[in-house]
Amino acid sequence: MKLSGKAASIAGAACALLLLAKAAPAVRFELSIDEIMRGPGLVGYPPEGVRWSGDSQRIYFQWKRAGEAEEKPFDTYVVGRDGGGLRKLSDEDLRIAPPRQANESRDHQRLVYSRDGDIFLYDRATDKTRQVTHTTRPETDPHFTQDQKHIYFTAENNLFVMSLDDGSIAQMTDIRPAGTVIPDPDKKGTASQEYLKQEQKKLLDVVKEREELRLAAEAKRKKENPRKPYVLKKDERIETLRLSPDEKWVIASITEPGEGAHKTAVPNYVTASGYTEEIPSRTKVGDKQERERLYVFNAATGERKAVETGLKKAAKPGEKEQPRELEMYNLVWSDDGTKAAILAHADDNKDRWVLALDPAEAKTRVLASEHNDAWVDGPGAYMLGWMKNDREVYFQSERTGYSQLYVVAYDGGEPRALTSGNWEVRRVLLSPDKTKFLLETSEAGAGERQCYEMSTDGGGRKRITFGDGEHGCVPSPDGKSIADVYSYTNKPPELYVQDDRPGAEAKKLTSSPAGEYWQYPWADPEEFEMTSRDGAQVHAKLYKPKRWKRGGPGVIFVHGAGYLQDVDKGWSVHYYREQMFHNFLTEHGYIVMEVDYRGSAGYGRDWRTAIYQHMGGKDLDDNVDAAHWLVEHEGANPKHIGIYGGSYGGFITLMAMFTQPDIFAAGAALRPVSDWANYNDGYTSDILNLPQNDPKAYQQSSPIYFADGLKGALLICQGMRDTNVHFSDTVRLVQKLIELRKQNWDLAVYPAEDHAFVVPSSWADEYKRIFALFEKNLKPAGK
Repeated sequence: MKLSGKAASIAGAACALLLLAKAAPAVRFELSIDEIMRGPGLVGYPPEGVRWSGDSQRIYFQWKRAGEAEEKPFDTYVVGRDGGGLRKLSDEDLRIAPPRQANESRDHQRLVYSRDGDIFLYDRATDKTRQVTHTTRPETDPHFTQDQKHIYFTAENNLFVMSLDDGSIAQMTDIRPAGTVIPDPDKKGTASQEYLKQEQKKLLDVVKEREELRLAAEAKRKKENPRKPYVLKKDERIETLRLSPDEKWVIASITEPGEGAHKTAVPNYVTASGYTEEIPSRTKVGDKQERERLYVFNAATGERKAVETGLKKAAKPGEKEQPRELEMYNLVWSDDGTKAAILAHADDNKDRWVLALDPAEAKTRVLASEHNDAWVDGPGAYMLGWMKNDREVYFQSERTGYSQLYVVAYDGGEPRALTSGNWEVRRVLLSPDKTKFLLETSEAGAGERQCYEMSTDGGGRKRITFGDGEHGCVPSPDGKSIADVYSYTNKPPELYVQDDRPGAEAKKLTSSPAGEYWQYPWADPEEFEMTSRDGAQVHAKLYKPKRWKRGGPGVIFVHGAGYLQDVDKGWSVHYYREQMFHNFLTEHGYIVMEVDYRGSAGYGRDWRTAIYQHMGGKDLDDNVDAAHWLVEHEGANPKHIGIYGGSYGGFITLMAMFTQPDIFAAGAALRPVSDWANYNDGYTSDILNLPQNDPKAYQQSSPIYFADGLKGALLICQGMRDTNVHFSDTVRLVQKLIELRKQNWDLAVYPAEDHAFVVPSSWADEYKRIFALFEKNLKPAGK
């Protein structure tokens, strides 16, 4: 091919620049803790909230550039389907862009959403947005009505319906704040008071005439608006209000307070005011928790009924059966508006149901159920939707051991599996025409997350994405393209676009990290399976020095959250700093290993529930076995093994240091739980039940009971503003160590940090201390 003169000049200039680049000495990225702990300043931010324009020509997403402050809100960006025109939206552009979250009309042409307390409509056909309300009161949670000519929304604890043609508004409920006094004109007085009233009407014509006018006006008001007001009880809170398609019923989710519950005070010492302030926090697991209950309001009369399920709690011999305590959520209506389904979860965490709801009777019946003697959970716990025929609902369940996709007939019958296998369905999207599902699953491997298409009839799946790693797919409205947030172990998440067909080439649309990130050859750690002491195959990851010598020091990293997967082929959104720190450790002669211990996500129900009633049991065993593996297979020095981790990883580190003192010479416990009775209900009661009901589970799972076993060097790091694992939990542990006369521990506190640190200097200080701990205690003297 022959180039034009202009093209030749450009090509020549490009060649000259390339020669200069080759001649210039490469600037190698300095791998230091300060550089690593720049965090997003180095690796950037992952694209979030991906959605398409109505014409499928542009992709919108939330993003920030590398170096922007972590606490700064994400901006909205747009890029063309062809990869061109990437830009940040101005405030004016943002007002007309498609929303991140919205309710979709039945014909999929319009979206309604709330922003800054006002209601907006986005039209896919015109790719335009218009503002529907502009008031000082906040209007939230808008939805389309069945006829798509109206919307309903919540304002001041009540539900309103608005016409999209003329803007007229009708109020559908009369729910009033707690403490409101409603006069009752029909209320009778005492006998003497009623006698005087009757005598007044008999004696004085003006009193009689005015009373007749009042009664007539009251009768007219009741006829025109017979709705009875409902006054919220003290501390009750409206969560959601949903209008039935026939507009006869309003289904209300109302949170009721937990009687006698007490919230922990979390002081904030570093404030703009210069005074110590209190941060709102949470209750503890043993307290009676606030709970959501479901009620049905008659839209015409205001009559309220509590939804009854008829489910009973198993009674002991001689005792009377009691109603099952549960919460209901995720109400969905069939497209024809005649049927409603809802999910329910038992308060004791051991049962979950798919229910049919009859709003007229405020009663439910069971469509499908799932039980686990430990606790019910897993991917897709909130997934519920209607199939195209309006006769079946789809949902996810771990009933076979792995979270799979099922359908069940509304009229009754056994659930039917649409997918099956020893892998998990991670995410489900139903196409607008309801003919196919887009699934994100781990069937390509436990460490993979790939996208597949499947007919709603079930059967074979067509794989759409192929790059090793983790994919998050969003189909375009025209069904021709896929937007994909893709990452690999050492490659941060980026936005890609490809045709919606197997093997299509993916085009990269964003570049998140700072340029210097790519100057370092980040390790692609070896992933393998380790056989644990009970024969289980534990997924593991290994970072090994290039010039590793037997007898060197080893480190076990323990991921947090408990139910989280960190040994996979995707970028670790939660632990990317630790991944880079492990590169730093290998450069200093450490071999580093981490495992997806028992209780981790990604491996099915039995793996998840293996820690029931004993955290610090099999999960700790898996980490101890990892230390043995380093010694046996890589020749690590058995007297120079360290361990560290944050949150749940900090808890495991404490248990390791207190109960396995001959295995670990040093440990760094970051924001650790030391007593599970001080943690929250939502996580802890699943696994350990309630402390007053199962004290043994709490005592054998809480490190503070084993603190006397500490022999090695322990570092505890804790944010003082932590509203998740409270600083007071660490204070109690410190007091216990003092009383035990332990000397081989240190405490580093971070006054400006919550559970997840955000300030780079805090991160750097913490990890310099961890490194110093390992250098002092894990390397033989003189080396």
